[in-house]
Amino acid sequence: MTDLLLLHTSPVHVPVFDALRDRNHPGAVLGHLVVPELLDRARAEGPESVAPALRGLLLPHTGSPVLVTCSTIGATAELLAPALGVPVLRVDRPMAAAAVRAGTRIAVLAALESTLAPTCELLAEEAGERPVSIETHLVAGAWDRFEVGDTACYLARVAAAADSVTGADVIVLAQASMVGAADLATSPLPVLSSPAPGLAAGLAMCSAA
Repeated sequence: MTDLLLLHTSPVHVPVFDALRDRNHPGAVLGHLVVPELLDRARAEGPESVAPALRGLLLPHTGSPVLVTCSTIGATAELLAPALGVPVLRVDRPMAAAAVRAGTRIAVLAALESTLAPTCELLAEEAGERPVSIETHLVAGAWDRFEVGDTACYLARVAAAADSVTGADVIVLAQASMVGAADLATSPLPVLSSPAPGLAAGLAMCSAA
């Protein structure tokens, strides 16, 4: 039986989360649902447009809590939890909580413009009444490299963008696909990525369910 269902919009996430499971949560059983067209539709029509499709996709899997690894559609997915009857968590929420604890000046890096607004809204939500300043950076040309499978160049561009950030207390890598850039970056600032804390929180959600 699946402990946690992961909903992805790219197949590249599957081995990343399986490796994190093997390293940090041995014995946990992950299910993976990969639906790239959800991101395509969200980019074209807005994240809210995918709600009906998300509900239809996830209803057959409501025996397990759900972790959504796409930052663009994460907020829309979380709102479906009552209808689905299981907990739903966006993967970047634990990272956002850590970011607002780390400082008031937050730099957000994304390769996809549709990710920026949902990430900023999440950071503001996690900050609550704490004043935070959020500066966004769209990493030019990075998503093109990701789409053609040039992961090395994609991560190198994200890492270079992180290293160029000044005037911030913490750097947030807004997309789960950016996780490898955190190791490449040489910035003295904390560089936060979402997969490890998101998976840990998702599995904790299973224990509480």
